[in-house]
Amino acid sequence: MVYIIQSETSFKYYTGQTHDLADRLYRHNSGFSLSTKSGMPWILIYQVEHSTRSEAMILENKIKKRGAKRYLEDLGFFK
Repeated sequence: MVYIIQSETSFKYYTGQTHDLADRLYRHNSGFSLSTKSGMPWILIYQVEHSTRSEAMILENKIKKRGAKRYLEDLGFFK
């Protein structure tokens, strides 16, 4: 699963992939992840399921290269 979360304090985005989204969100919001510790709390704004981890990793890299906000804009997410 690929997900995008947004910081409620800094409004920045973070993109990741995981097989256990609930646990991953818990770790982001508990300060266990150094890359997201400063933006707590985080809210889930987008998720997409993939059948394999390699497919999820390909999409995650695509989103990170494009930028999460621009990727979501391309999908019409903000309309």
